[in-house]
Amino acid sequence: MTRLQALVAHPRRTLGALAVVLAAVGITVGSGANFTASAANPGNAFTTGTLMIGNTPSTALLTAGTMKPGDTASSTVDITNTGNLAGDFVLKTANTTGYAALLAQMDLVVLDCGAWTVSAPGCSSGTTTVYSGKVSALTSAALGNYDGGIKHRYKFTATLPASTDDTFQGKTASVDFAWSATQS
Repeated sequence: MTRLQALVAHPRRTLGALAVVLAAVGITVGSGANFTASAANPGNAFTTGTLMIGNTPSTALLTAGTMKPGDTASSTVDITNTGNLAGDFVLKTANTTGYAALLAQMDLVVLDCGAWTVSAPGCSSGTTTVYSGKVSALTSAALGNYDGGIKHRYKFTATLPASTDDTFQGKTASVDFAWSATQS
């Protein structure tokens, strides 16, 4: 007799043996006798950087009253990336008021006198012209990329051309020089 025939001949024994085997498997699986392990990386923190502009002085750069043809007015300003991210800096004009034709008559030269952290550069040599044209035409002048903590000194020179005629006598106009930066 083969094993299969013996199992078929005694169905109660076969079912009993099968029940004992299933119970043993159920006890083993259901007892939770599994090995486990875990690990963690606690305290993850995220901080964003900053891109900010410092402007010294933060007042008018050019206040030239009683100009006559051929007169020039100059001033300097220090622009600083006071943040800790690098940024692309731009100079624009905004808030034009008064006799707009005067701003279309005035010549403007903006020089980048150089980057610095401790001693401000002189603006007599080693400068780069970032804008040269009429005040009214200054819509956007790219100044380059500043790392965090870097300053640049800029020299502004405005000239009323010697060829200016009588239609500009007694006229007043003003404009803001606006600085902006975009994280790069």
